[in-house]
Amino acid sequence: MKNGERAANIALAGLTLAPLVMKVDPNINVILTACLTVFVGCYRSVKPTPPSETMSNEHAMRFPLVGSAMLLSLFLLFKFLSKDLVNAVLTCYFFVLGIIALSATLLPAIRRFLPTKWNEDVITWRFPYFHSLDVEFTRSQVVAGIPGTFFCVWYVAQKHWLANNILGLAFCIQGIEMLSLGSFKTGAILLAGLFFYDIFWVFFTPVMVSVAKSFDAPIKLLFPTRDAVRPFSMLGLGDIVIPGIFVALALRFDVSRGQKSQYFKSAFLGYAVGVVLTIVVMNWFQAAQPALLYIVPSVIGFLGAHCIWNGEVKPLLEFDESKTAAGGEGDVDEKTNKKVD
Repeated sequence: MKNGERAANIALAGLTLAPLVMKVDPNINVILTACLTVFVGCYRSVKPTPPSETMSNEHAMRFPLVGSAMLLSLFLLFKFLSKDLVNAVLTCYFFVLGIIALSATLLPAIRRFLPTKWNEDVITWRFPYFHSLDVEFTRSQVVAGIPGTFFCVWYVAQKHWLANNILGLAFCIQGIEMLSLGSFKTGAILLAGLFFYDIFWVFFTPVMVSVAKSFDAPIKLLFPTRDAVRPFSMLGLGDIVIPGIFVALALRFDVSRGQKSQYFKSAFLGYAVGVVLTIVVMNWFQAAQPALLYIVPSVIGFLGAHCIWNGEVKPLLEFDESKTAAGGEGDVDEKTNKKVD
């Protein structure tokens, strides 16, 4: 683990716990938490082997439509069914998902202190009466699952904002680490589609805001404001994960060419500027804002300007992780190993 990544992990943990012991400006908390989460997720996404499965252009085009259908379905569920019933079902779903995500997030830190045998020996458990179904795991994963289970039980029992944020951060980090856009073309299509998706559902309908307030699950980060009228500021996980996987692609592009975080810095700076703009406009108009309205142009704009300045538009557009994975280029793997080590 790089020193920078380790420092970011410590800073993110401290920032998450800080509101418990001191007054933290929620605006600063939103900006720093979002940026640190993207930073950590990006560096965790750099692996010795390129991803074998990536998103296609067709999937990127359909994503806003699928997201719209799911968002509208949730809105109708909350409107015509009991809010408590819907949230109870969603809580059960996120309880299991939360254990998996938080365990996977903590595993790299925990496995360093466990015997090698616990990390390498795979145990296969078959379901009773359904022997064709099985689950493979290691003892290290079981150990990592203990704090994951604790936090999920705490969240279900208390619905405390800190438990919500810990699970939300785990979802964000795992999403950025595991999801791959494959190419910058696909990434641009996805971000452009979600740019209009966010604007439509926030500005032209009450659906997005209504679902966000009704959805009692860790799909958003909550930042205490010490204001009785508005006790929490919120940031949706999609505003971290979606641009985050694009920024992570820029980092892996740098790694594949042996560069020292050249385009990653510009993409990450664009994300930070986009989050700051979101907070500024939100406080100026005192109304909910579609964060991707500001983040998407900033990320693509900063990365595009940097690329045009260097005269490297063609290499950037031709980069395709799926072809890199299929080709099994040894020099890429070697560079990636050096970066991770």
